Amino acid sequence: MEREIYDKLLKWKKSKYRKPLIVYGARQVGKTFILTEFGKNEYDNLIVLNCDKDERIKEMFDHGFRMERIISDIEIISGQKVEPKKTLIFIDEIQEVPKAISSLKYFCEDASEYHVVVAGSLLGLAIHEGVSFPVGKVDELTLYPLSFAEFVLAKQGKSAYEKLKNDTVESLDSLSSVYKDLLREYYFTGGMPEVVVEYVEGRTPEELRDVQKKILANYFLDISKHAKSDILGRIHQVWNSIPQQLAKSNKKFVYGDIQKGARAKDFELAIEWLLDAGIIYKISRVRKAGVPLKFYEDFSGFKLFLLDHGLMGAMVDAPISEILLSDNVFEEYKGTFTEQYVLEQLMCYCSTGIFYYDDETTKLELDFLIQNEKNIVPIEVKAEENLRAKSLKQFYTKNPDSKPIRISMSGYRKEDWLTNIPLYAACRILDCSK
Repeated sequence: MEREIYDKLLKWKKSKYRKPLIVYGARQVGKTFILTEFGKNEYDNLIVLNCDKDERIKEMFDHGFRMERIISDIEIISGQKVEPKKTLIFIDEIQEVPKAISSLKYFCEDASEYHVVVAGSLLGLAIHEGVSFPVGKVDELTLYPLSFAEFVLAKQGKSAYEKLKNDTVESLDSLSSVYKDLLREYYFTGGMPEVVVEYVEGRTPEELRDVQKKILANYFLDISKHAKSDILGRIHQVWNSIPQQLAKSNKKFVYGDIQKGARAKDFELAIEWLLDAGIIYKISRVRKAGVPLKFYEDFSGFKLFLLDHGLMGAMVDAPISEILLSDNVFEEYKGTFTEQYVLEQLMCYCSTGIFYYDDETTKLELDFLIQNEKNIVPIEVKAEENLRAKSLKQFYTKNPDSKPIRISMSGYRKEDWLTNIPLYAACRILDCSK
């Protein structure tokens, strides 16, 4: 399976400023697979050290950080020669050996000729629980579930993918029925690699739903195994409430919807745990649009989204036939799946932060607000062929330098002040808002 992160890995390998690389991502998004493929394809040899399966790795880092000794130990444990620039050292599940995380500082300072990449499903938790993190001594990437473009590549092939990513958005209209059908399928499968691979191989929808349920069960086990007992129940409460919170017209997260009378202090640690595990996303509110948007972030209002819309469908037992066959699939559930889908595409392609807009004085709300270089980009998501954009117009009137984007089931349309992008082309938001 091809992933877009591969090009970023190649860029990392070739960089003269290369540092040890940390690849973040939730469990089962494909970190181990893609890093193993990268090592096999781009290096003379690959050494994989799995921290949760080999006690010798912990022992190796228990005896200090002298690089000559560590490299020698790696050679003995793996039975392979470690050659600068020719060997990729891949340390997997590194969160299980905190001193291995600390060692990255010394790989950077004292052994920069060696190419080192690390990953871990719960790495974010380890970092926030007192592990000595090598600040400034590592490069970082995040792997997400497959974007829709990556799904198209896996299901339909290179030509459909290249057209979606590189042709003009207007030219995509000629294949709109193809991309809409693929989007319907993606609404069901989501982007978890195991689900997509088995879908491409011809597994039945019922079998795929079982795979999704298994992934959810693994997340449940992770929570039960790794969360502290005093917040365990609250983590489950937050996790289970997210689909219902997103099904509201106003998708702002409300503590009282979890438990009557609940306040922020009751659930803040639970939310932080889920964020660190990488299985939810948090989108903060802004009340004023300005560059940089981060200056105007209002932490008191936010939305929570799940990692993957396919998992959300399995979580709420959304009828398979409704997703795969219904003409109204994109409009169902108050557009919950559609907004979740757009958020996931933004996570893959937008590196400057994602917010939503809510001005209580004017009652103006917008689904998302991003910054594309110097441009403020308000985004309104429509789950149907709806060309009305009253909220966007209000925002534009107040912020005439902004680049409004409407995402809907309608085709590409460029107006004086507004650009409509079809849902299947959400990956092109940045291209259309320069």
